[in-house]
Amino acid sequence: MATLLAPDFDIPAQLQTLTNLADDRIGAKIIECSDEFFAEAKRMLQFDAPIFVEDKFDDHGKWMDGWETRRKRHTGYDWAIIQLGVAGHIKALDIDTTFFTGNYPASASVEACYAPDGDLAQAEWLNILENNVLGPSQHHVLPITADQVFTHVRLNIFPDGGVARFKVYGEVSVQQQDHTATIDLVALENGGRVIAYSDAHFGHPRNLINPGRGINMGDGWETKRRRAPGFDWCILALGQTGAIEKIDIDTAHFKGNFPAQVSIQAVYVKDATDPQLIPQSMFWPFLLEAQDMQMDHIHSFVNEILQHEKISHIRINMIPDGGISRIRLWGKTKS
Repeated sequence: MATLLAPDFDIPAQLQTLTNLADDRIGAKIIECSDEFFAEAKRMLQFDAPIFVEDKFDDHGKWMDGWETRRKRHTGYDWAIIQLGVAGHIKALDIDTTFFTGNYPASASVEACYAPDGDLAQAEWLNILENNVLGPSQHHVLPITADQVFTHVRLNIFPDGGVARFKVYGEVSVQQQDHTATIDLVALENGGRVIAYSDAHFGHPRNLINPGRGINMGDGWETKRRRAPGFDWCILALGQTGAIEKIDIDTAHFKGNFPAQVSIQAVYVKDATDPQLIPQSMFWPFLLEAQDMQMDHIHSFVNEILQHEKISHIRINMIPDGGISRIRLWGKTKS
């Protein structure tokens, strides 16, 4: 059965280091759906929390912030096929019916397949979530135990109704790279992930490794104002081990709240668990010593990078606090 959580629910701690593979900001999209008469299916892939506008209507009826199908007057059920932004191992789902009170589905199931070429006609669909009863205006967080890598999921709602948001939490499947090519080794699409952080009051550090530049101040890592000694930090795992040639630190949209300085520590380590890395990170050598920051600016560093043969993890220090939009670690993979 689903774990039912209140509408003001925040992602549970165990999901904080996972990536929403169905986030439209990283390229997830609706491939096909059975019906979207009242509200487009693509709305349920949005990052922003759903809203309710009391007096908003369109030509089809009440405007709803999510996917909503018409009332079914025959046998069957509705479905939507989602291409994930990046392939990955699925660990949990969140089927969110927020604001759908008399029009939520009675139940839902989810299938998934691996079709990197996009040929769904030849794909083998696996049932990763049995049919689960849904409730009105709430999150339904469900663990997934499948071990396979998936590229697409199919959300089935029985028999019809509306879903505000659909999130597919998992771990990005790292693709083998050309060792001669320069890539962003910490990018989400290359397998980068968040391990831990000191604070994420205004924005989560997972935004640091999203594609493209930040779209606004909410699309970055921002901490609350520090009123005690020290500084804020986050630990990231690279998708693949490599040697760093260039670092970009982007403070896009952060104008009165950018950090005074940023430094980066780094290490190469094998087989360490995430909890082991957190206390050890305080003593990692520097990859980039503290550098002054500017508002709303891409800071690029090449000559300032301190030599490491290869690294697997970094710790970003924001001194003393503030916000960063993106970080890029350009380099070549190295086994």
